[in-house]
Amino acid sequence: MVSIKVRACGVPLRNGIAGEPLYDYLIVGAGLAGATLAERLATQLNARVLLTDRRDHIGGNCHDPLTPDGLRYHRYGPHIFHTNSAEVVAYLSRFTAWRPYEHRVLSRVNGRLVPIPINRTTINRLYGLSLDAAGLEAFLRARAISSRHIDTSEKLIVSRVGRELYDLFFRGYTRKQWGLDPAELDPTVCGRIPTRLNDDDRYFTDAFQAMPADGFSAMIARMTSDPRIEIVTGCDYRTIADRVTFDHIIFTGPIDEFFEHRYGPLPYRSLEWTFETIDCEFVQTTGCINEASESIPYTRTTEYKHLTGQTHAKTIVSREYPQATGDPYYPIPRADNRALYERYRKLAAREANVTFVGRLAEYRYYNMDQVVASALTKFAALAAVAQVAS
Repeated sequence: MVSIKVRACGVPLRNGIAGEPLYDYLIVGAGLAGATLAERLATQLNARVLLTDRRDHIGGNCHDPLTPDGLRYHRYGPHIFHTNSAEVVAYLSRFTAWRPYEHRVLSRVNGRLVPIPINRTTINRLYGLSLDAAGLEAFLRARAISSRHIDTSEKLIVSRVGRELYDLFFRGYTRKQWGLDPAELDPTVCGRIPTRLNDDDRYFTDAFQAMPADGFSAMIARMTSDPRIEIVTGCDYRTIADRVTFDHIIFTGPIDEFFEHRYGPLPYRSLEWTFETIDCEFVQTTGCINEASESIPYTRTTEYKHLTGQTHAKTIVSREYPQATGDPYYPIPRADNRALYERYRKLAAREANVTFVGRLAEYRYYNMDQVVASALTKFAALAAVAQVAS
């Protein structure tokens, strides 16, 4: 186990002496982006870092605590690590061993559980067919409806699989997840999900797919265990900023919040979860089951033992309910939202002593590996500036 010292917000903080900053960097947000930069700055630049989070724990949305029964779960919904970046794998492997895990998802459609992304098994099971790859290609081609200009998720999916499969798998789920019809969303939203002509039922096909052996929280605790990193949780950074001195802020929260919503709030999608501990070993055959129908209010159920690899007599399952309000989780990909973000990005570019990084600060639909990669890129830029200054 890794032991790290975490202060509560109420603990008094020291002040700088004789005008010297007590910290080189104040990092707002102790998730993957903040932890990566804290570790790099402390160990590579010998920087003094104050790492803060408004929640009462480190790890951000990757936080995966244990229940009183000893079951590990993901407090903010399932997080699956997958990447094609050897650099990101090499970096994170300094702080964790890995348990191989390939994520598989079933979708409930017309009362049947079938693989998603759509593959040959999906179509054969749904329609009672026995198509080979060539037969499936012809099946989909006959149903696809091409568009001259694919500018929405609806047009993209219909151009791949046709209207019927779009309605069965994508329309209801997307409307629940985003609060918008796929016809109102960029192609990138549904475009993340491929269509396969073979029987590959893995949700991701990245070269590296694994889970931290002891969980994400333990990995992030190791990342932030350097004595030059001080951690304060449970309060807003603005309270802390008034009580300490520092040279530079690294901000991983919503960029519009940093600027006090000067141009109006950026739209985000929020989530809520219910968790249930069940007195049996497993209740699902796979980690996640999607609920494609709009008549079911939640989007998916997750059974975390598939993800964590734990052996336990009990199991814990969550149901995920998208929300219009609450903590921000997903930037909503639309052209008008990107235009609003661009106004905030231009403001951010004028901040000489502030670095913005992460999904909310960059208003990007990042996967976890992309968050780490972005943080490593930001560190390289900060290191170059520090080298020039020295």
